[in-house]
Parts: sequence; structure tokens; C-alpha cells
Amino acid sequence: MFGLAWSEVLLIGAVALIAIGPKDLPVAIKAFTGAIRKARRLAAEFQGHVDELVREADLGGITDSLNELRNFDVKSTVENAVDPDGTLKSAFSGDILGEGGTAETATTPVASEPLAEAARPPQIEGIPPFIPPEIANAPKPPAFIPPGVLLPIET
Repeated sequence: MFGLAWSEVLLIGAVALIAIGPKDLPVAIKAFTGAIRKARRLAAEFQGHVDELVREADLGGITDSLNELRNFDVKSTVENAVDPDGTLKSAFSGDILGEGGTAETATTPVASEPLAEAARPPQIEGIPPFIPPEIANAPKPPAFIPPGVLLPIET
């Protein structure tokens, strides 16, 4: 029950014999075994009451719910919620550079019309918007850069 080896039990017995004494050791062992019997009886009674409560509450439906939760597929549920008709999945599948294209032949979409008024940041009258020169003079990146095309920038 406690995982004690024989040498440990022998050591406990020797310490009990010295601490309690040979005269009172049988009485102490009898009291200890009586306490163990009472604890086992109490545990069995408690288990019986729990089993009776489970039968009365008819918790069979809970086991069905637990089995349903175990078999729940999160991936397909999220896919159906985000992309029910499959347009996103089809847009990202296949050759994104074109038919047999490489990064050099790939074209980047260019905005043909200026930003809508709602997309522009608000400006305060009399104060021109500040754009740092390194950002204003920097070349514009393409809308899509395939992985592995750009080399890391060394600083």
C-alpha cells in the first residue's frame, strides 16, 4: 500500500520497539490495526454513497458528452467557421507565382486608384504631414514577396 520494502518495515519495527517499549508494543499494534480497519470501512462506505449518487443522478449522459468532446475536431470546425465555401483555401493553394513562373517573372499588383478619403490619416490644418526622408525616398516593396527571394540585410 505504501510501497515499503522489508528492510524499511524492519527499521520502523525496531524504532517502534525502542520508542514504545516491548511491554506496550502489542497494544500499540492492535490500536494501529484497528484504526486502519476503521479507515477502510469509512472509505468503503464513502465509495458506496458516491456510487449510489451516480446511479440516482443517472450520469450516463455525461459519459456520452465526454466521448463527444473527445471526438471533437477543432480544425474542421474552425475551417468551416472561417472559410465555409472554401474560397480562401483555393486562393492559397496551387502556384502563386503563375504557371511555372519564377520570382523574376512574377508581377506585383499596383494600386490603380489613390487611397480613398476614409483610408487616409486625418490631417490638422496648417501642419503638413511629417514623413521621414528615409521612408519618403525608400523604394516601395512589392505587394507579395515569395519566400527565399530576398536576402537578409546586413547591418
